Amino acid sequence: MSEQCNHDCSSCGSSCGQRTAPQDLRKPLNKASHVGKVIAVVSGKGGVGKSLVTSLLAVTLRRRGFKTAILDADITGPSIPKMFDIHEPCYQSEEGIEPTVSRGGVKVVSMNSLLEEETEPVLWRGPIIAGIVGQFWTDFHWGDVDYMFVDMPPGTGDVALTVFQSLPVDAVVIVTSPQELVGMIVEKAVRMAGMMKKNVIALVENMSYFVCPDCGKKHEIFGKSRVEALASEHAVPLTARIPFDTALAGCCDDGEIELFEGDWLDGLADAIEKL
Repeated sequence: MSEQCNHDCSSCGSSCGQRTAPQDLRKPLNKASHVGKVIAVVSGKGGVGKSLVTSLLAVTLRRRGFKTAILDADITGPSIPKMFDIHEPCYQSEEGIEPTVSRGGVKVVSMNSLLEEETEPVLWRGPIIAGIVGQFWTDFHWGDVDYMFVDMPPGTGDVALTVFQSLPVDAVVIVTSPQELVGMIVEKAVRMAGMMKKNVIALVENMSYFVCPDCGKKHEIFGKSRVEALASEHAVPLTARIPFDTALAGCCDDGEIELFEGDWLDGLADAIEKL
């Protein structure tokens, strides 16, 4: 370390021992809050069902009696409020900004609840968006939460780095679909988690198959499932498959995700309880 060191590594080009030592970049949680476990739901590409998996996990564990919450980190494309039929805005209290709460008791913080109009686009650059995600953690009064699920935007950009560095992420769930291209995308997501020293506990394949309502036969519309092979290749211990289901799609569109009954993620919920 230089004798002239001012301990501000951001303005220094030296490679001293202090600079290269691991730094804890985690942001402080709101003082009036306590969050038990944080699970990030990620994917390397969009449209594979991260918000669906996030919502189903939060609902499943809420039904088991746990206090659950969703931090919607997809600032420019938030879909969590629609799934829960949440339209009211967040408001300020003495403890901080209060999350909205679903009919079933799931706490939700999403950009849509901070806009004057839900359809208003968010035209911000990456660093600003990442900063907002950090404020969702520090400025909101989450209260007492057993499991918080972070619905991540696609890719490995600013928001992903912010979540992995600023929040105490305990586990990562990667969401994929059966297409061949997704194998490469999954590897990017797994490697990102590894570089950030986060534990990937499950690989969830959405849109995995369709069950014919007439004959009951299972059809793999996007080709043969690769979720088991991908999980084995990347040493991911748990897998789950979610089919095309018109009832599930209807519940999402109507804001009634909490009314849907499905056991596809029960094994994953069991694993999250054991974290």
